[in-house]
Amino acid sequence: MKFGICNEIFEGWSMEDTMEYVAKTGYDCLEIAPFTISNYVTDITAAQRQNVKDLAAKHNIEISGIHWVLVKAEGMHMTHTDASIREKTAKYFVDLVDCCADFGGASIIVGSPYQRNLMDGVSYEQAWEWATEVFRPGVEHASERDVVINFEPLAPSETNFVNTHTEAIKFTKQFDSPNFKIILDTKAMCSMGKPIPDIIRESAGEFAYYHANDENLKGPGFGDVDFKPIGAALKEVGYDGVVSVEVFKFDEGPEVIATESLRCLRESFALSA
Repeated sequence: MKFGICNEIFEGWSMEDTMEYVAKTGYDCLEIAPFTISNYVTDITAAQRQNVKDLAAKHNIEISGIHWVLVKAEGMHMTHTDASIREKTAKYFVDLVDCCADFGGASIIVGSPYQRNLMDGVSYEQAWEWATEVFRPGVEHASERDVVINFEPLAPSETNFVNTHTEAIKFTKQFDSPNFKIILDTKAMCSMGKPIPDIIRESAGEFAYYHANDENLKGPGFGDVDFKPIGAALKEVGYDGVVSVEVFKFDEGPEVIATESLRCLRESFALSA
């Protein structure tokens, strides 16, 4: 497994300073929120994409992928009643694949709760059908660019569409593609009503990315979630991908969040061996 961290934690830092600090702290990867560069990935130039790739090489750190991909890209929605909006969103997923690959990344994390919520009068079955068609062009293009799109089950408090690992697996398996998997997120799994290690075991082979955080929206080690059994379960199922720190409350500041989260993961995962 490789340890990564998301770059939006380092708000106000340059990309180079972020990569330098992340590498110096001991992380293997950096996960990028594209909105920290531009609201739309289509506005991120070829030169900017190459710069990200070059800086990663300079600081000997991998770009694991991108996340928060629709957060500031206004006008996108996976289950909208307007077919033109769904078509625009489908095209944007293709653009996201290109941006991720151009950065040198291999994973796209799709949470985007607001951009998938069911609108009034839309049935779950209809939303499922529409969302399936929205993802199709992106998944096909992902196979051409060696990128994996990872769909994230989220808590009912965040979205009313796909809240459990079983739903997310059912959704992604429709495509029968190694380029469309799910992501497991610690915070989200806290809402699923069963122990996190059990969810990991039940999702074996179907998840290709892991977000490490706490139910309190902070980093690993900053709350009550015990990462020792999580590390043990990840090892048990043979997961060898990225475990990336994603937090939503930045109270402690980027340096403390980064160093203490990594310390917690290293200790927890070592003890679970």
